[in-house]
Amino acid sequence: MKIGKCEVKVFKIKNRNGYAAICCNNLTEGKTVQQAYDRMVKAVRRTAKSR
Repeated sequence: MKIGKCEVKVFKIKNRNGYAAICCNNLTEGKTVQQAYDRMVKAVRRTAKSR
């Protein structure tokens, strides 16, 4: 998956229920892959505004 030019890596968390996503120095978690990705989109948007 990608957000703009950045690659999003989504993976299963071993010691928790759910998935995590990493992109552009952001880490998000969600119960599903789609939820983790959606939260990452919001996080990237927030960090882009602050720059």
